[in-house]
Amino acid sequence: MELARKQYLDELIKKKDNGRVKIITGIRRCGKSYLLFEIYTRYLLNNGVNEDQIIGLALDELPNARYRNPMELDRYVRSRITDKTKRYYVLIDEIQFVSEIQNPYIDDPAAKLTFIDVVLGLMKIKNADIYVTGSNSRMLSSDILTQFRDRGDEIRVFPLSYAEFYAPYEGDKRHAWRDYYTYGGMPVVLSLDTHEEKSKYLRELFTKTYLKDVVERHTIINDTEVLGDLLNIVSSAIGSFTNPAKLSNTFASEKQIKIASATIERYLDYFIDAFLLQKAERYDVKRKKYMKTPQKYYFTDVGLRNARIGFRQQEETHIMENVLYNDLKRRGFDVDVGMVEYNYMDDEGKKIRKNLEVDFVVNRGNQRCYIQSALTVADSKKKEQETESLRRIPDSFRKLVVVRDDINPWRDENGILFVGVEQFLLDESAIDM
Repeated sequence: MELARKQYLDELIKKKDNGRVKIITGIRRCGKSYLLFEIYTRYLLNNGVNEDQIIGLALDELPNARYRNPMELDRYVRSRITDKTKRYYVLIDEIQFVSEIQNPYIDDPAAKLTFIDVVLGLMKIKNADIYVTGSNSRMLSSDILTQFRDRGDEIRVFPLSYAEFYAPYEGDKRHAWRDYYTYGGMPVVLSLDTHEEKSKYLRELFTKTYLKDVVERHTIINDTEVLGDLLNIVSSAIGSFTNPAKLSNTFASEKQIKIASATIERYLDYFIDAFLLQKAERYDVKRKKYMKTPQKYYFTDVGLRNARIGFRQQEETHIMENVLYNDLKRRGFDVDVGMVEYNYMDDEGKKIRKNLEVDFVVNRGNQRCYIQSALTVADSKKKEQETESLRRIPDSFRKLVVVRDDINPWRDENGILFVGVEQFLLDESAIDM
């Protein structure tokens, strides 16, 4: 099955030969290796680059085990760069497999050599363009720009978007949305046939890969069962506000486990670093300021979320909200959860303060729009409910309601655009209508 991954190919092409290392990151099994060795390699070959100019190494493969030694890796790559008149493209997959070793030339136990030394050294070769992929316990998102200082460009790869999932989807396209919000966009899922196969694959990604990576990286974790329980609780609460203190109380009341809110916050940050979760901050639209708590947590892939809780709690409204959040982040927007304060007098003359939620406050540069996610606005009461927060926002930025219903886009008397979720996800210009 051919996957185009055009967005990421375009990013690689744009950054080609820019003198910086291209660092391709993302959750394990989202397609980073395929992007580098299949899609990008094909592009290079089709655009005048000869095979001997492409130096590719997959360090997770046993035949390449010797190159997990940083000195052996450096020696091998340099041995392949034989012609100063040619441009070479160095593609190293799973760079985190390179071990940290003692510097054999310095009599100091603290003097180490790592993959960072290798990559920074190779970057100084004028006719070499360097690309690496990284994930796992030793190469996570918060480390990337720190490790390569100002000499690296991070390209974040997400699981398949709905548009990427839809294009090669085999069978009745009317079922594509149902399958996507159930099983998500991990590429392997498209090649599996039955619910049992998909469920087993997604569940094993947690037990054999993601949780293992987090524990390997953070050796201070002494209770892996708590990590799993925390994921289960967050899985059940997507689309809902929460915070570490609230989660701590949940452990105390439901699990009879005392765990400090600071510890829970640290564990949540570990999941964010491992690309499993993303955190949306709460933003006060009228006061134009962020609020420390509560926040929302969304899964990077809804199929992983669903598998984590055994495909229970399949509330399409919350899953659709998670899908929209992921797609907006993939498009490069900054996405917050909005709050609009509304003050009014009740029938008894008492002053009432009401906080209205805006699902997404979406920003990119000087662009902004406000988005509500709703299953339907089929009747006037539901429409009033879903648009109340948007109508209370005192500015003229675009306002949208994305609905599950298959509708022709239309605007109401307040200028609010209504668009179906599949059109919004398949046509990125829908946000600019």
